[in-house]
Amino acid sequence: MKIPKFMGYRRENGRVGIRNHVIILPLDDLSNAACEAVANNIKGTMAIPHPYGRLQFGEDLELFFRTIIGTGANPNVAAVVVIGIEPEWTDRVVQGIAKTGKPVKGFAIERSGDINTIAAAARQAKEYVQWASEIQKTECSLDELYISVKCGESDTTSGLASNPTVGNLIDKVVELGVTASFGETSEITGAEMVCKTRAATPEVGEAFIKTWNEYNDFILKEKTDDLSSSQPTKGNIRGGLTTIEEKAFGNLQKIGKKAKYVGVLKPAEAPKGKGLWYMDTSSAAAEAVTLWAASGAVVHIFPTGQGNIIGNPIEPVIKLSANPLTCSTMSEHIDLDVSGILRGELNLDEAGDKLIEVMLRTCNGRFTAAEALGHREFVLTKLYRSA
Repeated sequence: MKIPKFMGYRRENGRVGIRNHVIILPLDDLSNAACEAVANNIKGTMAIPHPYGRLQFGEDLELFFRTIIGTGANPNVAAVVVIGIEPEWTDRVVQGIAKTGKPVKGFAIERSGDINTIAAAARQAKEYVQWASEIQKTECSLDELYISVKCGESDTTSGLASNPTVGNLIDKVVELGVTASFGETSEITGAEMVCKTRAATPEVGEAFIKTWNEYNDFILKEKTDDLSSSQPTKGNIRGGLTTIEEKAFGNLQKIGKKAKYVGVLKPAEAPKGKGLWYMDTSSAAAEAVTLWAASGAVVHIFPTGQGNIIGNPIEPVIKLSANPLTCSTMSEHIDLDVSGILRGELNLDEAGDKLIEVMLRTCNGRFTAAEALGHREFVLTKLYRSA
């Protein structure tokens, strides 16, 4: 198969993006209002408010910085204005993003106040958005993409059709050199030993099992009931899934039949090379996509059964479904209807090709349904209580 081309944005560090955002990024919850004021004043910018940012510690703090810095460093971002309450942590984010070579500047509210900070940050944002508006797209190759995959609101049609469609895409594009990532540690419960066998080496398989065991040990230690109170979800059960094992084996269909994952990533950690990677993520849609965007993924493939409306401010989310009812009642959220598989009108190979076509159109600039509807869910993963 000839490697397809698309028109994308080549960043200063050589990475390829498919969007050209100028973002106003708050270090902490105290800075959300200032960031939103700047975005309101300067058209063409986007604020990304969130509820965290102070008094984390240990791995929780490192994950926070990895997520915030990674969000600004994503190739879909052209330039960043960072606003924080205090200068030291604000500068840590600025310096982390600056390693990509992209324009970034930070502003601290302490000893300046909101009004002065908003004015100074807005002036900088205006310069950035005018600069970014002149960046020209260039021809890029599909093998320069980093994509992520996750399912949501799964039902019986997910494991039978929409997830295998994603798996067909993964088999094809990973073979062409695309970097890809899957995860959802909780939703592999019951199929963890099968997932282990999909590792490229025994060492990678052991790294996955270590990650899964750490999750499972935490569940067993902290449970007040058991996992069944959350997995499967009420939506999954309504859609015909009765056990987490059913859900897990349907979930694994997303990585296809041939591709082997080459490494295991911490949440929001960037892949170290090409190929398919496993990332330790929550199964919560907004949290997981936020982590993948922070790791550098530029497009997300999201199969859904019962219907999910998830979007992301940085990484476009392409949704497909094989549930005829969902494709009818929630059609405005679905980018690709593959229900024809269940009617015998479409085979998996054809469905996978259609999904690749939709992905390429998205890479060329076509808005996903979530983008057109304004869905910008951005949810940070928090590991511990704050200090």
